Amino acid sequence: MPIIRPMTPPTPQKPPRHLQLSDLRAAAQLASQATVGVVRIAEGVHQAVWRTLGAPQGAQPGQTRGLTGLVYRTVEGSAQLLGQGVQGVLARLEPLLASADAQAPGSPQREAVLAALNGVMGDRLAASHNPLATPMSLRWKGEALHWQALPPGMAKGVSGKVLLLVHGLCMNDLQWQAGPGTEQVDFGAALAARLGYTPVYLRYNTGQHTSDNGLALALQLEQLARHWPVPLQEITVLAHSMGGLVTRSAVAQARLQALQWPAHLQNIVFLGTPHHGAPLERAGHWVDQLLGTTPFSAPFARLAQLRSAGITDLRYGHVLAADWQGRDRFRRTPDSRVPVPLPDGVACYTVAATTAGQRSLLADRLVGDGLVPLRSALGQHDEAARTLAFAKPAQWIAYRTHHMALLHSPAVAQQVEHWLAAAPTV
Repeated sequence: MPIIRPMTPPTPQKPPRHLQLSDLRAAAQLASQATVGVVRIAEGVHQAVWRTLGAPQGAQPGQTRGLTGLVYRTVEGSAQLLGQGVQGVLARLEPLLASADAQAPGSPQREAVLAALNGVMGDRLAASHNPLATPMSLRWKGEALHWQALPPGMAKGVSGKVLLLVHGLCMNDLQWQAGPGTEQVDFGAALAARLGYTPVYLRYNTGQHTSDNGLALALQLEQLARHWPVPLQEITVLAHSMGGLVTRSAVAQARLQALQWPAHLQNIVFLGTPHHGAPLERAGHWVDQLLGTTPFSAPFARLAQLRSAGITDLRYGHVLAADWQGRDRFRRTPDSRVPVPLPDGVACYTVAATTAGQRSLLADRLVGDGLVPLRSALGQHDEAARTLAFAKPAQWIAYRTHHMALLHSPAVAQQVEHWLAAAPTV
């Protein structure tokens, strides 16, 4: 008679959490910084009024003197001390309550909010060591890869063809996934099924300088090339929007440092990448200029200058650190980028989108996909040295398509698959 053993129930996975304990400490830090910022804006307006009356300024521009200045300094100091105290208490509580968050992933809603926050002010979050700052990671099947301890069974679940998917500004890797029951295409899953790729997703802080993210990605890919569990045949990159600038930066910096992974790089497909900038950031720059025209509105220019280094890099499409180092990123300056051509020996393709139904001078110069002009996405520039030399068959325009629709468009997916299926081995 067979022995019947009771089945061991599977260990239940903890449901995703909308709020984690570290979020509370991070929020306290942000609240403290915001309070100080508001106080400084108010003091700036106050001082601007006094200057019109001929009153003396404080020790620093924008600061008031005497008893009024003491009040402002006291409010600032109190806000900072209170914030530090709350953060200290929460930091001590986190280890005691850590089991509540153990192995509990963040919900897609939480991750989307964090991605947007990092896009807007991620450089400030990183500089202040705020827990909400997103660290860069390569992800496989939803988990961050740690090369010293790869997931069990990974060697049997991957191929030698790596497809790296790089998201854009204010986004994260989860947004490549298509919603169930829709006609949207999941690029990673589709190219894995049809061309044998293993999708690996990049998650990164889009508020940091493009060049900083490019260097970090170059180093991450060097680790991937060294530790990939099966012989690495090729790396193909599919990059959306800002992700294309980060990719170009990674390749350029990897070659300067003689890293090994570019030898495996065969294809890069750009989706709506602002190779020569995006007018959205330029509009934010004009806000800076307008607010600074009068002493009464000048203090409010600090609000416009909250936008991150990643956003200001989109003004012209910065790729290298030399494009922004030594310059005030909020001051209007001419385009002084170092020209970075498409990498030699790599098949490069670009998809540009336009909400117009057909090409025209107006559509090319003004319409675009709602965020990126058509010519910028195609790499075209009035200066020959800055023009990116995409071959004509490697350019494709998606009509009646907006910027975000590029992520899941069946027509775009079909074109990308066509390119990669026919791409020569380089």
